[in-house]
Amino acid sequence: MTDNRNSIVKNVFHLFYSTALSSIMNAAALIVLASFIRTDDYGRFSVVLAFAMIMAYLSEAGLNQIVLREGAKKEAPISEIMASFIKMRIALTSATMVIGFLLIHWIYQSDTELIILSYSLILPLVIGISMQSISITYFQMLEKMQYSGLIRIISACLLIIVILVGKWFYIDPMIVFFLYGSSYFLAGCFGIYLTAKNLTISFKSSFYKGLRKNWFSFMATGLLFILLPQIGPIVLEKTLSWKEVGFFAVAYRIPQALQQVPFIIAGAFYPVLFRLFQAGNHQEHIRKSLSQVKLIGLVGMLAAIPFYHLSEFVIELLFGEKWMEAASLLKVLSLVMVFQGISIALGDGLTTKALQSRRMMIQGIAVVSGVIFYTVFSRFYGLTGAATAGVLIELVLLIGLLFWHPDRTILFKRAVFPYLISFFLSLLIVELFLSSFPFLAFFIHFILILSLAGLDKEWRKKGMETWRKTFLYEKWKGKFRKEAQDGVS
Repeated sequence: MTDNRNSIVKNVFHLFYSTALSSIMNAAALIVLASFIRTDDYGRFSVVLAFAMIMAYLSEAGLNQIVLREGAKKEAPISEIMASFIKMRIALTSATMVIGFLLIHWIYQSDTELIILSYSLILPLVIGISMQSISITYFQMLEKMQYSGLIRIISACLLIIVILVGKWFYIDPMIVFFLYGSSYFLAGCFGIYLTAKNLTISFKSSFYKGLRKNWFSFMATGLLFILLPQIGPIVLEKTLSWKEVGFFAVAYRIPQALQQVPFIIAGAFYPVLFRLFQAGNHQEHIRKSLSQVKLIGLVGMLAAIPFYHLSEFVIELLFGEKWMEAASLLKVLSLVMVFQGISIALGDGLTTKALQSRRMMIQGIAVVSGVIFYTVFSRFYGLTGAATAGVLIELVLLIGLLFWHPDRTILFKRAVFPYLISFFLSLLIVELFLSSFPFLAFFIHFILILSLAGLDKEWRKKGMETWRKTFLYEKWKGKFRKEAQDGVS
């Protein structure tokens, strides 16, 4: 199976187009949902969705990364690993459901409507994500990302279909939320079907003990990672009104959805980085880490630019005038994407170097800081303070991951510093001279950041090598075709 691995470039291609499509459709579903439900209902939906995502992670508890680590080993018993993985996921999902709903009943015992909403959304969504995750991890382990991408696209298609049905037939929001969760469940069934076609599993096989190694650090790191984007609505529900939580959720949902793009690109590097470290090839690991930081950092910056300069246009176009209060929040929160991509790449560098405990501690600091930032800033500065808190959390995370990275000097000098300074200097210049012309500001800023790829010596070298290989291949193919035709004649 390992002989049929895709290259990093091919995996990035498959995951990029599939993520782009699924992100667009997910965003469209949220736009349609926001267009026909009230702002306070959307606030409640956002809080319950935050709980759902935390519970969905707890049903996985860091096992995905451990499976990838063990699957990267030479002659790894794939069937045995997957059988043990599925058994653990079933047990974790069951335990998460029981504990999660007990907690929701305790926190919101006086809000019957929110409790009913929780059951409608969380049950199908968490089970569905768990099934999807099993399938996506399997194909990621084989480095065949086209199947992982297909599962995501199916999930997004089903999501937008059920939301559109809810709008067209004026279905009660509670039922729409159930349909929202059910789309994940149906996509999970499709993922399990694909996996079953490609893998024969015997659940009677002995438990693969390698899954227990360093599980706690992976579990804690993953939990902290999933908490970071979810603590906002949960904390703000205590300091702001449901309507204000709805505005924040609409603005934050855009960078949160686009986070999947750098995160999925990182998924193509992840098994390769694990394999390089396992083989003791540290220099190549550093080179791949540099490439990952540059690529994901550039993608995050390019994604942030339109939402920073065109925030009012985007909110009015996508959500309508009733959501315009979210425009200023989107402008601030777009900067989350600038820091987030680099943080993901730095964190993966630590994980694949068996330094997961460092990543766990840094994310723990970021979560605690986040609770404090959201509470204090939202109390004193309202929604603007809440948006600022979201950006500060990502900055804390980036600084911590870089400071504790063993290759911090080379990563800082060759990737992190030049890319961040280029972004913010160009942003400052564009804001000074073109703030009154948002579309022109967007276009010029986008071109300036895109030009980083051409100015980067490593990327220029790779581009020239790719061009030469392609040119020589086409030249050789033409020559061979001509010789063959001459031979026939």
